[in-house]
Formats: sequence, C-alpha cells, structure tokens
Amino acid sequence: MSDGYPTAAQKEALRLICDHGHLNTERLGDQLVASRRSSTNPGYARSITRMAGTLAWRLEAQGFIAEAEGAWATTATGRALISCSSEPQ
Repeated sequence: MSDGYPTAAQKEALRLICDHGHLNTERLGDQLVASRRSSTNPGYARSITRMAGTLAWRLEAQGFIAEAEGAWATTATGRALISCSSEPQ
C-alpha cells in the first residue's frame, strides 16, 4: 500500500471481486492463481493464495471492499476506482 493508493495487485483483486460478485478469501486466491501464468515452482499457487488475504485486508482498510455474508464485495468507492459497473449481488 503506497500512501493510500492501491497497487496493481490490489486493483487486480478488486477487479476480480467486482467481476465475480461476492468472493471469500479462498475463492479470491483461486481466482488470482487462475488469472496468472502457471509456474513450475511447487509453492507458487500456495503463495498467491496466501497473498489473497493480505490484499483483501488492505482493500478493506482502504474502504474499497467490505465483508458481506462471509465474503468480500466491492464498495461504491472500489467500483469507481476501477470503473466497474457491477453492483454487489
């Protein structure tokens, strides 16, 4: 997090949450792994999945997502940041 501005990885996570509606942290991790090139590193998927929790925590702290019914949903501020027209489901 840089002076309150989201990083590229945070914007990617925000876009995934917006595009898929509600995503819990585990499903966010799965989506992050699926959106990247595969790797021969055996710890690659596990590392990306673990990163999902940190990304979600930071996005929530910045007010771009909020927890709703056990999953993450974008806020109006988050949707405006990435120009996502989807409404939370």
